[in-house]
Parts: sequence; C-alpha cells; structure tokens
Amino acid sequence: MTVLGQRALNRALLARQHLLERASLSATEMVGHLVGMQGQAPLAPYVALWTRLSAFRPEELARLVTGRDVVRGLLMRGTVHLVLADDARVLRPLVQRVVAAGYTGHFGRRVGGADLGEVAALGRKLLEERPRSRRQVQDAFAERWPEHDAEALSYAVAYLVPTAQVTPRGVWGETGPARLTTLDGWLGRPLAEDPSLEDVVRRYLRAFGPASVADVQAWSGLTKLRDVVEAMGLRTFRAESGEVLYDVEDGLLPGPDVPAPVRFLPEYDNVLLGHADRGRVLPPGRRVPLPPGNGASRGTLLVDGFYRADWRLHGTGLKVTPHGRLAVGERAEIVAEGGRLLEFLGVGEAEVRFGGI
Repeated sequence: MTVLGQRALNRALLARQHLLERASLSATEMVGHLVGMQGQAPLAPYVALWTRLSAFRPEELARLVTGRDVVRGLLMRGTVHLVLADDARVLRPLVQRVVAAGYTGHFGRRVGGADLGEVAALGRKLLEERPRSRRQVQDAFAERWPEHDAEALSYAVAYLVPTAQVTPRGVWGETGPARLTTLDGWLGRPLAEDPSLEDVVRRYLRAFGPASVADVQAWSGLTKLRDVVEAMGLRTFRAESGEVLYDVEDGLLPGPDVPAPVRFLPEYDNVLLGHADRGRVLPPGRRVPLPPGNGASRGTLLVDGFYRADWRLHGTGLKVTPHGRLAVGERAEIVAEGGRLLEFLGVGEAEVRFGGI
C-alpha cells in the first residue's frame, strides 16, 4: 500500500475541507459536505463557513437557521453540531447510543434510583408543550421527583430525547438562551427509521479522509466499526505508523508540497477534532483549545496547514498569539487575512496585532 506521511494527510484534509482554496458553494452545500459543523459556540459556524467559502455572508446561514433548514443539537460524540435538517434525521438515530452513554458517563452517579424512562417521557412531554430551558425542565422535575437530583435529571432530556436548540440562539446578530424542543417537532418530520451507517462513513471520508477506523470512531463517537469499514470495499493507504487508512475512490490527494494559505478557524473547528490522530494538523504536544463563549470572537490559526497560533478579538483589534517564530512573509499573510476576517465580523477601524509567545 502507498504510505502517506503527515504532510500528505494534512494537504488531503485541507483540500477536502476547502481550506486550500475557498469554494464557490452555498452554505447549504458546505454544511452538507462537512456532515455538519461543531456548534457548541453558536456563532462559530459563521466563521467556519467564511474561511471555506468565496462569497459567504452571515445572513445566508442565519436564514437557514431561522428557516429550520439547518438545526443545532447533540450529535457526533455527544457534542452540539450544526447540520442540515435531513442529516439530523439520519445522524441522531445512528449516534443515539453514544449520546445516551454520554449522559450515563457524566451523571450516572447522581441519578440514584430514578427511572430514566419516566424522566425521558416527561421531558419529551414538556418540550412538546413548548420550548424550555434546562432550568425550566429542572424546576418541573424538582416538583415531580423532589427526592432525586433534579439538576442531574434535567440534563437527561437532551441526551435521551432527540432535541433541537431553538432560535434565536445561533442566529447572527441576535441573542437568546439555550432552549430545547423535540427534534422531530422542530423539523416537522419523523427521524429516519433505518439510516445507512455506510453512507455516513463515505461522506466522512470525502470530507476528512484518508482515515483509519480509529479516526472514524473518534469523529462519530461510535465504536466497533472495523467490520463495517472493512466490508465497504474502500481504497486503502498506510500511515507512517503502519495503520491502514481508508478512502473513497474520488478523494482528493494533493501533493504534500502544495502551498497552504493562512486560515483563521473558529472555536472547535471540524478540522481540529475530526480524527483520533490529530497530528495531521496539530504539532506534537499541542492540544485543541476549548474556550467558552458564543463564537466568532476567538479561535485558532493555520499557518502552512498546521495549528501555529491563536486569535481573538481584543479591544478594537484582532490579537494573534503565535506558538513560535513566524517568518516575515507569514506575518504579512496573517495581517492580510486577519483584515478580511475583521471586515467579515463588521469590526470598524481595527488592526491585526501580534501578542507575545
């Protein structure tokens, strides 16, 4: 098998994520191609689309969110993702056991003797009546089960019942609390009864491959996928570690020396979290930062395709903090691209500044 080094895998990932060259696609097409986008920070997907698309404006995604063409909810790895409505109907049933296991892992010791089936049933009923915040669910549970930990039980609703976060949260230029309703109710359609895992794996590879079985599992949160992946008849490569990498036949494979432009990424971007082996974008010893916030105000910076700096809005400007020395040309490219980001964010008289290492 052909052996692919880290730079080759880096360039393949960047090409498939449209981070080598911005794409002339719609926001709908890009969200679908990426099989969803990290959405813990509600506004992060706006920056993620700006850095991948040639003509993206925030109003485009805002319309999709308010029109329920895209939806935010717990999906892969039990984390919040923004996905196409049709994909939510497929993905949530596929990862439901992962999401439910996440609740047990986080809150199992606090559940006590509560019947989680009854908890989920009442939670669904409450959300079908009207969208509610977790605190509102907690108050209702405290009245129903005063002998149990109502706070712990309130978290069960999002994990055990397929839910969606309702607008105006996640809408550019607006604010709102995190309120939940049922996913099928929000979309006006039932969830898929027999979704195809193989189809989702192929879509993952088209956006993230070549990738190992461990990578597919790390992205999805699912386990025991080796038999599934090996039976799909995919083309194969080998990583420098010796691990087998799987891929779709038409997956992009630019050379390892293809230039990679500077790219500003938001918090929790897909490209940083989509693999078990994150060495294709993260230098040795570097971890993905997980800052709190609503998004569109801080993130990470790819230089020559790798995570080499952090950025954040600071006062009236944009502060870039490198992890090491940057060449003069790299600093100039960061300033130019940072200026375009400031323009997108609507920040007036501002400049790009470099902080200390």
